[in-house]
Amino acid sequence: MRPRRGILLFVAVMALTLGAAAAASASPAWKFNGTELSGSETLVGAATSSSMTIPGVTTECAHFLYNMKVSNSGGKGKGEITELPLFECTTQTAHCTVASIEAKGLPWPTHLASAWGNNYLIVENIDVEVVYGGSLCAYAGIPITVYGSAGGETNNSTETATFNNSTILATGTGLWVGFTWVEWNGVFPTEAFGTHREQTLEVA
Repeated sequence: MRPRRGILLFVAVMALTLGAAAAASASPAWKFNGTELSGSETLVGAATSSSMTIPGVTTECAHFLYNMKVSNSGGKGKGEITELPLFECTTQTAHCTVASIEAKGLPWPTHLASAWGNNYLIVENIDVEVVYGGSLCAYAGIPITVYGSAGGETNNSTETATFNNSTILATGTGLWVGFTWVEWNGVFPTEAFGTHREQTLEVA
């Protein structure tokens, strides 16, 4: 009886694992007014809040804008961030200022994904170069590259994508400076700027 019970347990665990993997790999689509997007659309937005923390330095930008072109392929949402200007950036560290900050290697590909009952916007190939100033700043004058990918949970009721440690871990993504984890927190409203302007945007 024990061997059979062990086999049944193994099969049950494998079924749950495969089911979870299937749930995590499913991809929702972009929709406007409840109808799946055909063709392409441009989404624009500005972060209502956004901060990036490298150990010892947290950077915030008063103006964190983006421009993203989106479409559906085979019922799966995809896109690319084509513009990401960052202005009026400061740090919470008294000795460090932001001499320059720039998004590199645009466009960054994006796609939609589902995991554990939630929908996410995944941003890939993230590449941001930051140069800090200040005579007492440990990072002063050294170009720092933040790279990797990040997943933000989408919310249809507010038409936003929220990025934080929980959403990044849930999507198996991550941002790094070398081998050091970078924390990113941001809430990004989205709206159509093309033919679907003022229509309700959904990820489903």
